[in-house]
Amino acid sequence: MPDPSSHLHPTGLTKPDPDWAEWDRAWTREVTKLTGRTDLTVVVAPGAGGTAPACYYPAFRRVEVDAAHIGKPDVADPRRAAHKKIVPTGYGALVHEAGHAAHSLWTAPPGTPPVVSAVADMLEESRAEGRHRARRRGDRRWLRHMVNVLVNEDDAPADDVWHAAYVAGLLLARVDARILTAKDVKAVRAAVTSVLGRKPLARLRDIWREAHTVGDTDAETMIELAWRWCRVLGIDPHTQPATPTADEGEFAGALAAAIGGFLAAAAGLNPATHTAQRIAERHGAPASWTLRDPTTDEQQAARTLAARLRTARTSSVEPATRPSAIPPGRLRARAAITADAQRAAGQLPTAQPWQQRATLPPHKPKLHLAVLVDVSSSMWAFAAPMSSAAWILANAARRTDATVTTLAFGATVTLLVPPHHKPAQVHQMQARDSYERFTEAVKLADQLLNLRHRGTVRMLAVVSDGHYSGHIDAAQRLITTLHRTGCAVLWLHPGDSGSCHTYTHTTTVAVTNPISAIDVIVGAAVTALTQA
Repeated sequence: MPDPSSHLHPTGLTKPDPDWAEWDRAWTREVTKLTGRTDLTVVVAPGAGGTAPACYYPAFRRVEVDAAHIGKPDVADPRRAAHKKIVPTGYGALVHEAGHAAHSLWTAPPGTPPVVSAVADMLEESRAEGRHRARRRGDRRWLRHMVNVLVNEDDAPADDVWHAAYVAGLLLARVDARILTAKDVKAVRAAVTSVLGRKPLARLRDIWREAHTVGDTDAETMIELAWRWCRVLGIDPHTQPATPTADEGEFAGALAAAIGGFLAAAAGLNPATHTAQRIAERHGAPASWTLRDPTTDEQQAARTLAARLRTARTSSVEPATRPSAIPPGRLRARAAITADAQRAAGQLPTAQPWQQRATLPPHKPKLHLAVLVDVSSSMWAFAAPMSSAAWILANAARRTDATVTTLAFGATVTLLVPPHHKPAQVHQMQARDSYERFTEAVKLADQLLNLRHRGTVRMLAVVSDGHYSGHIDAAQRLITTLHRTGCAVLWLHPGDSGSCHTYTHTTTVAVTNPISAIDVIVGAAVTALTQA
C-alpha cells in the first residue's frame, strides 16, 4: 500500500528523464502557483515518487510524480491549462504533494515509536488536503482523482481494528476535510463500523477532526493525537509494529470489498470489472508466454466441452402450479373475489382466479471454475497442455452459462484468462520460476469468482506439486475455508503423488500424462453440475 510517511521521510531521489523535461519545467511553474513557494522543483519520470504515486521531499524542496499516472509525454501539452483534464490523476498527484509542501511543515521528534509516527502521518493526509482546499477550493476535483490511487484493497487485507481504523483515517476523514462526500464512502463507513463499532469510530472521528485544526508546524499536537488513536484501538506502540500484516492464510473481508466498491464507483466500473482490471494491471506482466493460434483439435475440444456442460446443466422438468386468469383449473376463491372487486371499481382485473398444473423449466446451475497453474520449474511438463486447457475452458464457458478464469502462479501471479473472456489465441505458458505464490493466487481467484459465496457451483482446480516452502499451513487454511463454504477443490498432482504434498479437503488426483489434466478437470466440473 502507499505509505503516507514516504512523503515526509524520503529515502532517495529519482533521476530526471529527458523525455519528460517539458513536464518538469511546466509543473515546476505550476507548483509555485499551488503552494506560493518559489523554491520547489518538480520531477516527472517513470517510477518517480518511490513506493507512492507521488512524493514530496522536504529536505530537497522537491516534488516527484510517477509518469505512469500521466501516460506518455505527448499525451498533452503541460504548458496549457487544458492538460489537467486529460491527466486528472497525475495532476491530482501534483496538487496532493503541493498540499504537503505548503502545510506539512512538521516532523515527528526523535524517539517517536514507529506506529505512532505512522498514525500521525496518516492523519496528516486529510489535514494537509483540507488546508489546501481551504486556500484553493477549485482544486478539490483534482484531489478526488488522487484518492483513487492513494488507496486500494491491500490497505485492508483483514477485518481487524488496525486496518479498519486505517481505512477510516484515509477515507472517512476526507469527508470531514470536504474532499469526499458521505455518499462516496457509504459502504466503506458501514464496513468500518461493523469492525470497530460505533463508539470507537466516533472517538477516532473526534481525533481526526481535531487534527484538521492543528497548525502546520505543530508536531507536538499531531503526535499526541496519534497516541490517543492508539489508545482507542488498544494498541501498545512500544510492542506493535508500525504496519501490522494480515495472516497469509486468511481471505480479505468486508473492508477490502468496500474499498473495491469505492474505487469501482469512482472509475465508473462494476466491482467485478474493476477487480479484473486491477489484477491485470498488477499481475499481468511478470509471467512469460508466447501467443499462437488454436489448433483444429483445440477448437473441436472447446465445442465438445461446451456440449457436455450444456447437457450437465439440464435436468428433468419439475411439476408445479401457476396462476391463470381463465379456466381450466382449480378456482382460487380469494383471487376470484379480488378480481370481482377490481371490475366493480372499474379497474382492469389483475387477480388470477384459476390455478393450473404446469411444469417448470429445468434447473440450470451455474458453474464458476478457477484454474490455477503452477509455473515453477518443477511443473514444466504441464505448461503446454495446461495452456491448451485454459483456452479450451474459456471458449467452452462462453458458449454456456459458465464463468472460467485461469491464473498462473510462480514468483508472481498472472491473470491469463479473465472471467467472461474468450481469448482468440492460446497463451503458451513457460514454467521457469523458482517460487510459488499460491496463497495470493487463491485470493485473487476468490475476488474474481466469489468462490466463498453460495448460489453457484464453485470449483477451484489446482495443477501443482503442492510444495510451498514456508507457506503450506497458510495454503491449507485457505483451502479449508473454501471447503467449508461449499467450494470444491480439485488438486492435480504431476506423476507419482508420493513425491507431492497432499492437502486435506481436496479431491486429489495423480496425473501421469499431462494431456489428461483437462479431462480430469472437465469430468469433475460436469459431475459437480449434475449433482447440483
